[in-house]
Amino acid sequence: MTREQYIESLRKLNLKVYLFGELIENPVDHPMIRPSMNSVAMTYELAEKEEYKDLMTATSNLTGKTVNRFCHLHQGTDDLIKKVKMQRLLGQKTGSCFQRCVGMDAFNAIFSTTFEIDQKHGTSYHKRFVDYLKYVQDNDLTVDGAMTDPKGDRSLAPSKQADPDMYLHIVGENKDGIIVRGAKAHQTGAVNSHEHLIMPTIAMKEEDKEYAVSFAVPSDAEGVFMIYGRQSCDTRKTEEGADIDVGNTQFGGHEALVVFEDVFVPWERVFLCKEYEFAGMMVERFAGYHRQSYGGCKVGVGDVLIGAAALAADYNGAAKATHIKDKLIEMTHLNETLFACGIACSAEGKKTKSGNYEIDNLLANVCKQNVTRFPYEIARLAEDIAGGIMVTMPSEKDYRDKKVGPYVAKYMAGAVGMDTENRMRILRLIENMTLGTAAVGYRTESMHGAGSPQAQRIMISRQSNLEAKKGFAKNIAKIDDSKNK
Repeated sequence: MTREQYIESLRKLNLKVYLFGELIENPVDHPMIRPSMNSVAMTYELAEKEEYKDLMTATSNLTGKTVNRFCHLHQGTDDLIKKVKMQRLLGQKTGSCFQRCVGMDAFNAIFSTTFEIDQKHGTSYHKRFVDYLKYVQDNDLTVDGAMTDPKGDRSLAPSKQADPDMYLHIVGENKDGIIVRGAKAHQTGAVNSHEHLIMPTIAMKEEDKEYAVSFAVPSDAEGVFMIYGRQSCDTRKTEEGADIDVGNTQFGGHEALVVFEDVFVPWERVFLCKEYEFAGMMVERFAGYHRQSYGGCKVGVGDVLIGAAALAADYNGAAKATHIKDKLIEMTHLNETLFACGIACSAEGKKTKSGNYEIDNLLANVCKQNVTRFPYEIARLAEDIAGGIMVTMPSEKDYRDKKVGPYVAKYMAGAVGMDTENRMRILRLIENMTLGTAAVGYRTESMHGAGSPQAQRIMISRQSNLEAKKGFAKNIAKIDDSKNK
């Protein structure tokens, strides 16, 4: 699809979206939602441009047709590397989350997992999923990959929760399909998606088998509704004439709570149904792909923030200061380290039994562990360079006001020859990315997206192969284990 076709395709959906307690009649043009939709639209726009087609498109192994890379199954390490480079490009273009990565990562995880479920159980999940993905590819759909459940009491398993709906689960089934109930939280770009593709959120035991479910439904399916997530400074987008104060008027991200109230799913769209022993595999594979993703998207957004900090130094008249140069070097070092991890786990990828490629899981978890730290330091340094005026600056309305506006223009001036309004704009952009609406997708998502920090540390521990490392040391030190008691 083109950008315009994508936007019109959303208009045709009967989405049920609530914001501030009200059902939104037109989510596509709502001022709080539209910037996030523009970010998704960029994934379609760049795919139409010749200079980006190598990164933005690929040849489908299922149909032989050219498809948007966001709908593609990775066919080698080259695809994995191009994915990360594509994500960095989109971060540079939008300065925000572009929301389509979760679906792409879900496609690749479910494709390989269903193949192995069928091998063990003789089921037909893999064929169903292949047919579904062909439909997604042929129509160039944006799909919300939905994994995270509300979870309720974290100390209790799904089946032990006081409220069974704290994890999405099967509440009925018949010859035509299953009925599910529950919710998925933190759903990035849900309102801008054509489909919801559901996965379990944790490994399951037999007593939790009703919660071991994966399926796809249209975003406007009967019984599905979304409650739009609140973001810092979000109502600035709705202020009349708001421009400078928004920081990034064109692009943004969003998250939503997606509720499934007794939703019917036909069997042809069910990809896991009570095979609880495969829930963990699906979760782990998705998590690996999504942790790889952060080595691209967060780096692209980091590029924008580094550039904004450098511009702020220019407007402040501090660009030549040694400590400013050193902080920009440090920001660049941290950002490129994240990118290096994203590329490394891609280059070390390997083929799955189903034929698509997965990343090196240890390096992907190292990548995400770094992402839980480095963007915070990059943001801190950007705030340091920008100065306190970033958060105490008068409003745009004051700047435009006939009486006090000249005073704002006079006292907000920076370096000689630099335009005051330009200075205000770059400071608001930094505020947007470090404290405002974009901070959700850059700072907090860096911490909790694709699994919180401890989840990566657990995976790093599992895959660190300490016994082999002990062996290396023993050989060099000439250790004789037989001497140990």
